[in-house]
Amino acid sequence: QVQLVESGGGLVQAGGSLRLSCAASGNISSINVMGWYRQTPGKQRELVALITTSGGTNTNYADSVKGRFTISRDNAKNTVYLQMNSLKPEDTAVYYCNAEVRELGDYVYHNYWGQGTQVTVSS
Repeated sequence: QVQLVESGGGLVQAGGSLRLSCAASGNISSINVMGWYRQTPGKQRELVALITTSGGTNTNYADSVKGRFTISRDNAKNTVYLQMNSLKPEDTAVYYCNAEVRELGDYVYHNYWGQGTQVTVSS
Protein backbone atom coordinates (compact mmCIF):
# COMPACT_ATOMS: atom_id res chain seq x y z
CA GLN A 1 0.00 0.00 0.00
CA VAL A 2 1.08 3.57 -0.68
CA GLN A 3 0.49 6.62 1.49
CA LEU A 4 0.84 10.31 0.68
CA VAL A 5 1.31 12.60 3.66
CA GLU A 6 1.09 16.37 3.23
CA SER A 7 2.42 19.06 5.53
CA GLY A 8 3.02 22.80 5.54
CA GLY A 9 -0.47 24.25 5.39
CA GLY A 10 -1.64 27.00 7.70
CA LEU A 11 -2.83 30.58 8.05
CA VAL A 12 -0.97 33.39 6.30
CA GLN A 13 -1.68 37.00 5.42
CA ALA A 14 -2.21 38.08 1.84
CA GLY A 15 1.12 38.57 0.12
CA GLY A 16 2.79 35.97 2.28
CA SER A 17 4.30 32.60 1.44
CA LEU A 18 3.85 28.97 2.38
CA ARG A 19 5.61 25.78 1.33
CA LEU A 20 3.68 22.53 1.10
CA SER A 21 5.36 19.14 1.16
CA CYS A 22 4.03 15.71 0.27
CA ALA A 23 5.96 12.53 0.96
CA ALA A 24 5.01 9.22 -0.61
CA SER A 25 5.81 6.04 1.29
CA GLY A 26 5.12 2.35 1.02
CA ASN A 27 5.81 -0.37 -1.51
CA ILE A 28 6.98 2.01 -4.25
CA SER A 29 8.74 0.98 -7.43
CA SER A 30 8.39 4.24 -9.33
CA ILE A 31 6.34 7.43 -9.40
CA ASN A 32 5.22 9.06 -12.63
CA VAL A 33 3.28 12.30 -12.31
CA MET A 34 3.09 14.14 -8.99
CA GLY A 35 0.89 17.13 -8.44
CA TRP A 36 -1.18 19.42 -6.29
CA TYR A 37 -4.91 20.09 -6.46
CA ARG A 38 -7.14 22.27 -4.33
CA GLN A 39 -10.78 22.37 -3.35
CA THR A 40 -13.10 24.83 -1.69
CA PRO A 41 -16.56 24.01 -0.27
CA GLY A 42 -19.17 23.49 -2.96
CA LYS A 43 -16.64 23.45 -5.79
CA GLN A 44 -14.89 20.74 -7.73
CA ARG A 45 -11.30 19.88 -7.00
CA GLU A 46 -9.07 21.80 -9.40
CA LEU A 47 -5.55 21.32 -10.67
CA VAL A 48 -2.89 23.63 -9.24
CA ALA A 49 0.35 22.19 -10.60
CA LEU A 50 1.86 18.99 -12.01
CA ILE A 51 5.43 17.78 -12.40
CA THR A 52 7.02 14.88 -14.23
CA THR A 53 10.74 14.11 -14.28
CA SER A 54 10.98 11.18 -16.68
CA GLY A 55 13.03 12.30 -19.66
CA GLY A 56 13.54 15.75 -18.20
CA THR A 57 11.55 17.93 -15.85
CA ASN A 58 8.19 19.16 -17.09
CA THR A 59 5.75 21.29 -15.13
CA ASN A 60 2.23 22.50 -15.72
CA TYR A 61 0.40 25.22 -13.77
CA ALA A 62 -3.11 26.54 -13.51
CA ASP A 63 -3.31 30.04 -15.00
CA SER A 64 -4.38 31.43 -11.64
CA VAL A 65 -1.08 30.47 -9.96
CA LYS A 66 1.46 30.98 -12.78
CA GLY A 67 4.30 33.19 -11.69
CA ARG A 68 3.43 32.82 -7.98
CA PHE A 69 3.63 29.07 -7.28
CA THR A 70 6.50 26.71 -8.01
CA ILE A 71 6.28 22.92 -7.96
CA SER A 72 9.40 20.83 -7.44
CA ARG A 73 10.27 17.27 -6.65
CA ASP A 74 12.93 15.22 -4.87
CA ASN A 75 12.82 11.75 -6.40
CA ALA A 76 15.28 10.31 -3.88
CA LYS A 77 12.78 11.18 -1.13
CA ASN A 78 9.61 10.52 -3.17
CA THR A 79 8.56 14.01 -2.18
CA VAL A 80 6.86 16.83 -4.05
CA TYR A 81 6.83 20.46 -2.92
CA LEU A 82 4.68 23.48 -3.69
CA GLN A 83 6.23 26.87 -2.96
CA MET A 84 3.43 29.41 -2.82
CA ASN A 85 4.35 33.11 -2.94
CA SER A 86 2.28 36.28 -3.17
CA LEU A 87 -0.67 34.43 -1.72
CA LYS A 88 -4.15 35.83 -2.23
CA PRO A 89 -7.38 35.24 -0.27
CA GLU A 90 -8.73 33.34 -3.28
CA ASP A 91 -5.95 30.77 -2.80
CA THR A 92 -7.71 29.65 0.38
CA ALA A 93 -8.58 25.97 -0.01
CA VAL A 94 -7.75 22.46 1.07
CA TYR A 95 -4.71 21.39 -0.94
CA TYR A 96 -4.35 17.76 -1.94
CA CYS A 97 -1.28 15.90 -3.14
CA ASN A 98 -1.65 13.41 -5.97
CA ALA A 99 0.73 10.83 -7.40
CA GLU A 100 0.72 8.08 -10.00
CA VAL A 101 2.59 5.23 -8.36
CA ARG A 102 3.71 1.82 -9.53
CA GLU A 103 4.19 -0.56 -6.62
CA LEU A 104 6.83 -3.26 -6.44
CA GLY A 105 5.69 -6.32 -8.36
CA ASP A 106 3.01 -4.42 -10.22
CA TYR A 107 2.93 -3.44 -13.90
CA VAL A 108 0.53 -0.53 -13.88
CA TYR A 109 0.39 2.88 -12.22
CA HIS A 110 -2.34 3.64 -9.70
CA ASN A 111 -3.56 7.05 -8.60
CA TYR A 112 -3.17 8.03 -4.94
CA TRP A 113 -4.32 11.07 -2.94
CA GLY A 114 -3.14 12.62 0.28
CA GLN A 115 -5.50 13.55 3.10
CA GLY A 116 -5.36 17.27 2.34
CA THR A 117 -3.93 20.27 4.14
CA GLN A 118 -5.77 23.53 4.79
CA VAL A 119 -4.34 26.77 3.45
CA THR A 120 -6.05 29.95 4.62
CA VAL A 121 -5.03 33.38 3.32
CA SER A 122 -6.41 36.35 5.23
CA SER A 123 -6.94 39.74 3.61
